[in-house]
Amino acid sequence: MSRNTFTRSPRMPGFQPKGENEGDGRQGHFVSCTIIKTGKARLKCAAMNTVADSSAAALRAFRRRLIGAATAPYRSAGHFAWHFARGKLGRDPVFFSLLARGEFPPTVRMTDLGCGQCLLANLLTSAARLFEAGDWPASWPPPPRLESYRGIELMPRDVERARPALPPGAVVEQGDIRHVDFGPANVVVILDSLHYIDHAAQDAVLERARRTLAPDGVLVLRVGDAAAGWPFMLCSWVDHLVTWVRGHRLGQLHCRPAVAWQRKLESLDFRVHPQPMDAGTPFANTLLLARLGNDK
Repeated sequence: MSRNTFTRSPRMPGFQPKGENEGDGRQGHFVSCTIIKTGKARLKCAAMNTVADSSAAALRAFRRRLIGAATAPYRSAGHFAWHFARGKLGRDPVFFSLLARGEFPPTVRMTDLGCGQCLLANLLTSAARLFEAGDWPASWPPPPRLESYRGIELMPRDVERARPALPPGAVVEQGDIRHVDFGPANVVVILDSLHYIDHAAQDAVLERARRTLAPDGVLVLRVGDAAAGWPFMLCSWVDHLVTWVRGHRLGQLHCRPAVAWQRKLESLDFRVHPQPMDAGTPFANTLLLARLGNDK
C-alpha cells in the first residue's frame, strides 16, 4: 500500500528555517529569500517558497485530520468535552511535539497522572491508525503502539467526561496522585499537574514514578518555570481561569524554577533533556524528558 506521506523542502541558501516541524513546539515555516540578484535566482527562490508553502499546508491538513480523529470520541461525552479536546490538541504544542520528535518508546505502557480527559490515549490511538492507513508525515518517526493506558485524575467531572471517550484497553480512575498506586508502566506522564501539590508531595510523586519506571523508562514532565518573570505569572493566571471554566476550584500553586525541577530529577538518576514547550503561547512552560536505563 502506498503511503500518503509528504516531505519538507530542503534547506537552500537564502532560506532561514525557523523550525521545520509545525506542531513540534516550534514554528513551522520558511521565511522568504534574503537578497536576490538575478532573474534565475528569483525563479529558484519562488519555486522553493512554493514547495515550502505546499509542505506546510500538507502538515496543517494532517494536523487537522489527526485532531479530528482524536477528538471524535468526545462527542459522546458532551459539547464541552469535545470542544475542550479540540482546543487543547489544536493549541497546546506539547502533543504534536512528542509525536514529531519520537519521544516515546515503540510500545507504550502509560500511566498518565493528572490526565484530565485522557487526551493522550485518544491521540496515540488515532495516530497509530492514521499511520497504518498510510497517512503520516514522511519526516516524522512512526507513532508508538499504545499497549496500555491508565489515567489518574482527581476531578470527578473530568473523569466523567473521559470515560465515554476512552479507546479500547484504556482505563481512567478518579484518585489523588499522592496516594493512588501507579501500577506498571514504561512511560509516566505528568503535564501541568505537580504544582497543585506541595513540594514534599511533589518529591514523593517523582520518587514513586522513578520506582515505577525502573530499570528503564521515560518520565514526561511539563512544568511552569517560576524564574521566567511575567510569562510565568500570566501562565499561573490562565491556569486559575481554565480550572474555573472546567468547574473546579484552584488553591495555592507550588512552583519551582525549571532548573530546580531538573536538579531534582537528576538526583533520582534520570538523564534529563529540557526543552521549551510554549511556542505560539505567551507562557513559560518547560518540558523535561527524563530517562532511565538504556531508553533512548
